[in-house]
Amino acid sequence: MGIFDKFKIGFQKSASALTSGLKEIIIKKEIDDKNLDKIEEFLIQSDVGLEAASEIKEIISNKKIDPNKDLTSEINYILKEYIISLMKPLENNSFFEKKEKLNSTLVSGVNGVGKTTTIGKIGKILKSNGNKVMFAASDTFRAAAIEQLENWANKINVSITKSSQGADPASVAYKAVEKAINNNFHQVLIDTAGRLQNKKNLMEEYKKIANVIKKIDNEAPHNVILVLDATSGQNIINQVEEFNKIIPITGVVMTKLDGTAKGGILLALAKKYKLPIIALGLGEKEDDLQLFDAEKFAEAFTQVN
Repeated sequence: MGIFDKFKIGFQKSASALTSGLKEIIIKKEIDDKNLDKIEEFLIQSDVGLEAASEIKEIISNKKIDPNKDLTSEINYILKEYIISLMKPLENNSFFEKKEKLNSTLVSGVNGVGKTTTIGKIGKILKSNGNKVMFAASDTFRAAAIEQLENWANKINVSITKSSQGADPASVAYKAVEKAINNNFHQVLIDTAGRLQNKKNLMEEYKKIANVIKKIDNEAPHNVILVLDATSGQNIINQVEEFNKIIPITGVVMTKLDGTAKGGILLALAKKYKLPIIALGLGEKEDDLQLFDAEKFAEAFTQVN
């Protein structure tokens, strides 16, 4: 199955909701002001965000659309082009390339977003590109998280640094980076405890991990990735806002896009923060984490090739 097919299947719910919603609005052979307002409102309800929805409305209003063509298809095409122009600069496939020296990545996110599983899937892609990979099990709050990450390490045959439940997360991260430097690793992926962005003590612990690994590598962490769950809708914006205050985010991974009809949240996120999009989770399988491709995303979301 090619990348477009995976994107198309993954975005089936979002694409179906978008197309059926637009068809209900566009029942005449023209786009009048009333329909434009309805389209804007529908896009906002689809979690596209106020700013993006307003821009799309303006583009449609200024576009001369042939009334003899299928208007829903024409608007989907406009939406596709808008998505590509907005999100093409946010591609960051270089993240997965083989690095010349150690690249440490702090992976964060609230409970239940699929963070540890995402680390496993990222590790697999990195390894397939020739990187020597290590996991750091710094989610010591939950014993199951350590075991889960260890299972992934065994499954894809990469190294792991771990301690017991309740151990100091920053200490585990430090040991992992130290070991990685001494043994010529290319990548360290540091798992952190799932936390609510409004819990100050947990966020301070998260910040401590970054500060401690700087003591052994002053450029660390090289990446700070926030894992987000697409089914969370507009709450995603708040999560990005709060995590970004603690340690500046360098990229996001959106998971569970196959389980929601509101994939438009990715547009709202792109418009508001312009953060690099590392990858998208389009299913539960091991290979269902896909490198972000703006054109493939736009085609799948609008179902326009």
